[in-house]
Amino acid sequence: MTPGAISSDQLATLLQERTPHALIDVRERAAFERGHIFRATPVPRRLLEARLPALVTATATLIVLCDDDGSQAALAAPTLGEMGYTEVFVLGGGLTAWRASGRPIVQGLNVPSKVFGEQVLHDRKTPEVTCLELSARMAERQDMVIVDTRTPEEYHRGCLPGAWSMPGGELILRIGEVVARPDQTIVVHCGGRTRSYLGAESLRRMGLPNPIVAVKNGTMGWLLDGLELERGASRWPPAPSEASRARALDVATRVAAEDGTPLVSADAVAERWSHRAQENVSLLDVRTREEYEAGHVPGSIWAPGGQAVQATDEYVAVRAGWIVLICDGFGRAVMTAGWLKRMGYPHVAVLEGGVPAWERAGRPLERGQPAAAPAGYEASARVVERMAPGDLGDDLVISVDPSDVYQRAHLPGATWIGRGRLEQQIGQVAPEHGHRVLVTCVDGVQSTLAAATLRRMGYAAARVLDGGVAAWRAAGRPIETGPGHAIGELDDVVQKPYERGRAAMEAYLRWEEALDHYGVSPHALLPSPGSGR
Repeated sequence: MTPGAISSDQLATLLQERTPHALIDVRERAAFERGHIFRATPVPRRLLEARLPALVTATATLIVLCDDDGSQAALAAPTLGEMGYTEVFVLGGGLTAWRASGRPIVQGLNVPSKVFGEQVLHDRKTPEVTCLELSARMAERQDMVIVDTRTPEEYHRGCLPGAWSMPGGELILRIGEVVARPDQTIVVHCGGRTRSYLGAESLRRMGLPNPIVAVKNGTMGWLLDGLELERGASRWPPAPSEASRARALDVATRVAAEDGTPLVSADAVAERWSHRAQENVSLLDVRTREEYEAGHVPGSIWAPGGQAVQATDEYVAVRAGWIVLICDGFGRAVMTAGWLKRMGYPHVAVLEGGVPAWERAGRPLERGQPAAAPAGYEASARVVERMAPGDLGDDLVISVDPSDVYQRAHLPGATWIGRGRLEQQIGQVAPEHGHRVLVTCVDGVQSTLAAATLRRMGYAAARVLDGGVAAWRAAGRPIETGPGHAIGELDDVVQKPYERGRAAMEAYLRWEEALDHYGVSPHALLPSPGSGR
């Protein structure tokens, strides 16, 4: 497949139109964080086969691929053609040409959601409390309940002392299980800003009589003020009572009417999903992981409510497509839908009655996490020779795992190459096509796709380690850890600001607070390349 080219001017016009389209940035996450086009969806090239079918269900959707200069995007385009996509274009000259045309580049991750969070703060004048003020109130033992609206994993790593874990999508259903009195202050925090404000406003929208405040700058602000986080906490509210469910249902009924959110039947959802190849449809299940794995609507993606709003660009690539939110029928989907509608998504609906209604309609559920093989895997497996764990001989061993996974465990002497840049970098370690190359990854899936690529390039002796590093370890074979030998930049893993240190946290909070409607801030989030800062 030879992709078409689209100019920066043409792309700028397309981004203003309501016709279905997707702008996919195929670079790795750290490169995306350093600078990208506002509202681009980050899908690293190595994950296209796994993630794109759920992000862009209609194969005739106009898709624009972009990167720094167009080279990786051009390599990625044929993969989309093999997946059945028919309208694939590459941004000519990549971000270099976009910048040269005088258009802005934005830094950061999940920027549209962060922009929205700042708008909510200013438009609704969300009450705030500073970390030092809150610490003083805590020392005075004032009557309050603190809730952490991040994921349970983030909460466990470090929360405000005494906080309950209550991801943002769970607030409407579970807040009644931890609040004892109507005059008890509810304090909402996250790691920085966005989820604190959205969580506080979700609670305010419920019409609770309690004073509700958001913690300014969250756990990062807490650390910057010299205060200690609680580590390893595991407080989770009790199961929702009947009273909590009834209140959530009442609130959801009111909120859906206020927002004009359509409640659609199981039959209507199934009908729309059956036409997903012609019209983009995203089914997002906003319940907890445990609920989702116990049984979910086939084809639905687990997108817990707080994250569906916090990281919308990672869940929805076609803004003009249909988004159907799903929960158990007690408000979480409705509240999430309300936020997405306010973010400008035009077609947002809720499965009326949630998963129980789907079951009552006689429709099946899926269990566990989806385990479908990436697009193209079976075809690649048919043409790639597999090697059982054993003597490596003179094989050149290549790992295409994420760099952090590689550093935790790889075969002795394995060289790391990011799969997204395999064609561009394999020549540095295997300049002759006659090299025997053994491709590895944790489970043998990505390595199979990579080995098929090498064979297409002329590396006829390229093969894959059957079962991956997991099988190698199970066979009692030796493992190496540490940085090993890497080709190219390790740009596939991004550290959080609090993992980078004080200066990074301060820069992040300055940057986010000043974001404008287009994701641009007068403050740099990251040091300029080569600045030494």
